[in-house]
Amino acid sequence: MVGWSFNVNRILKSTVFTLATIYLLVEATFVTVARPFADAIAAYRLIGCLRVGISSLRPYPALALFALPLIVLEPVKPAAAYLAGTGHIAIGVIVLVVGEVLKLVIVERLFGVCRDKIISIPAFARPYATYLRASRWLKSVEAWQAARRWSRLARHAIRSRIQEARDCQGFQRASFQHG
Repeated sequence: MVGWSFNVNRILKSTVFTLATIYLLVEATFVTVARPFADAIAAYRLIGCLRVGISSLRPYPALALFALPLIVLEPVKPAAAYLAGTGHIAIGVIVLVVGEVLKLVIVERLFGVCRDKIISIPAFARPYATYLRASRWLKSVEAWQAARRWSRLARHAIRSRIQEARDCQGFQRASFQHG
């Protein structure tokens, strides 16, 4: 009986590690793409005015506003799957990536502005508290920490490659200007 429990535990740990690694690599990719986009949008003055208006909403309208991009952009996944399934793989991937980045950016910014209002709603506060407990537990698991390290390494490698490409392009431009 002890051997069986040990095997199940080992399989469970390796499964959690694999899923955490995949999740973090995908998240790192989307965050790497979305963060500069979100920061550029946040710099606009209109966004500051919207932030003031959004923060003045009462809890339930704030929750409705928070849910709106999820409702509007969630059908992007099946639409992208349909496009890929009908042979339009590149367009399907583009639709998926653009939709997910938009959803990530909009939801993240809205939640940052509306969090206190939304959490004041008991039906949202309880699941959010459960999410925070689960998130803290998951982050304490060794497999998650290893996946985070891999994610940071992958993000650093991607940024380094992008910077190398930019440096190379800058050098080529300079050589064309002086040649």
